[in-house]
Amino acid sequence: MNEYELHAYKEVEDWKRNLLKKPRLINRLSKKAQIKINEMIPEKAHHIVTESIRKMVQATLVGSNFITKKEERSGATLADRDKLLQEKMNIYRKTAAVEGAGTGAGGILLALADFPLLLSIKMKFLFEAATVYGYDTDEYEERLFILHIFKLAFSSEEKRKETYYIIENWEEHKKQLADMDWREFQQEYRDYIDFVKMLQLIPGLGAIVGAYANYNLLDHLGEVAMNCYRLRLLKTSPKAF
Repeated sequence: MNEYELHAYKEVEDWKRNLLKKPRLINRLSKKAQIKINEMIPEKAHHIVTESIRKMVQATLVGSNFITKKEERSGATLADRDKLLQEKMNIYRKTAAVEGAGTGAGGILLALADFPLLLSIKMKFLFEAATVYGYDTDEYEERLFILHIFKLAFSSEEKRKETYYIIENWEEHKKQLADMDWREFQQEYRDYIDFVKMLQLIPGLGAIVGAYANYNLLDHLGEVAMNCYRLRLLKTSPKAF
């Protein structure tokens, strides 16, 4: 393991500890507030969100709507790949923020349109991330891995631990995974983002909340994706440990 890889491994370990630590009191209180806000949102809004997630999951597994340009990076170092992903993260964060501000300023109908649009941006980013680290997204198991990264980023404490274990031991688990439980997947995602994203439906707050929320959701997803692929590469490298 070279100097950069050792540094990256230590960062992955720090990230893992922060990711899996118990939620703070404020997070538990936010969950209660989220439940109350959900009860105030029209059922139609909940239906749109649920259907958007379901269709996106199914498209990711079997579709070809997330096509990335395959570039030869067989000689790229981990440092090269991390740098490239950071560059892509900057682009996607700004894109998500602009999209969130635009839809958030347009009232409830455009704000609802933000859910499928943001999902599409997130999935496109994850396909790009897989390519950056040298994985072929034409392979079904790589699409499943992408969905597990997404689930790890946007799920409850219990599911985070379960999903992290699968990702950490991907080579052992991937052959046992035939599909993704999209119902659980969409519920975990909704529970994670509902509180802040539903605030986007409130007149006067939409643009500000939309831009801020989308930027930070992409930032969080980028951090999770980078560390998942770092973990996978370092673990499978013959020089890793």
